[in-house]
Amino acid sequence: MTTIDFLATVDAYPKPDDKVRTTSFKIQGGGNAANALTCAARLGLKPKLISKVSDDAQGEGILKELEADGVDTSFLVVSKDASSTISYVLVDNQTKTRTCISTLGDPPMMPTDLSQSILLSAFDEARLVYFDGTSTETALFLAQEAARNNIPILVEAESEKEGLDELLGLADYVVCSTRFPQAWTQAPSIPSALVSVLLRLPNIKFVIVTLGEDGCIMLERSITESSDIEERDVDNVIESLYREKDDSLIIPTCISSTVTKLRTEGIGTVCGRLFVGTAEKIPAWELIDTTGAGDAFIGAILYAICANMSPEKMLPFACQVVAAKCRALGARTGLPHHNDPRLAPFIS
Repeated sequence: MTTIDFLATVDAYPKPDDKVRTTSFKIQGGGNAANALTCAARLGLKPKLISKVSDDAQGEGILKELEADGVDTSFLVVSKDASSTISYVLVDNQTKTRTCISTLGDPPMMPTDLSQSILLSAFDEARLVYFDGTSTETALFLAQEAARNNIPILVEAESEKEGLDELLGLADYVVCSTRFPQAWTQAPSIPSALVSVLLRLPNIKFVIVTLGEDGCIMLERSITESSDIEERDVDNVIESLYREKDDSLIIPTCISSTVTKLRTEGIGTVCGRLFVGTAEKIPAWELIDTTGAGDAFIGAILYAICANMSPEKMLPFACQVVAAKCRALGARTGLPHHNDPRLAPFIS
């Protein structure tokens, strides 16, 4: 997904038939994948983006902004006499929430837009491939090529879509929105849903669910199992980790379990480690906009995987990147660069 965002802040979300004035306005590039790769580029990676835009003014703006941030756009398909995707984002200053309305580009991206030579060139020297869960037919085609080239795959699962199950089946890593795990598994709690995800997707190394101001939870699969590993109910393990959390700390932290056989009644057992990542406590007067917070988190996770960060370092790092982003309007304005002093504890 690659878009142009029209962002407007208002004092309060309008009621039906209301007329309100904006308190600020910005036009900026957006879209899950484009935002995440912009974040990754600013952190020091060299991302290539495969997407589709039109040759209209919006498409031209999308390309220029991505290139200025160091994202390789040579693999973007530019469609003649068509339309690029546009998003209208209304940011509520009172609740600090945002509402998005998208007009999808036409025609959509299809596998036939990509030649074999483009694929081979795009995957050259790639250490990781990320899919944002949109354009699933094309994404599945690309993921199969990535898997054939033994390139690890990270899939974002924001909501249930046609073709997403097949894409998740090829994933090595999964990052989910708050609602997705339970919606997809019908499990009674988020921790039990994460156990179900690992059982349904035997190839993935970890799954992360983002929880907004409550940070995130990660379940990492353990490769080796031993008969003397303790078996515990997964919800009880999460409760014990939350009891260890120090609420007086403002900065992001990580609390982890030991390798445990995590049990969920009626679902099954998986051997792994649970991690609770806490978000930075941003003062109300500094919190501007949460648009693209999930994209910033994923961009930081992409960097952390490529930098071989441990989970204990990766989760606070990603939450710190998100906190920086949320202090400015739009998905990209506040994204930090590699040399940002706020990231010094994580990046040498």
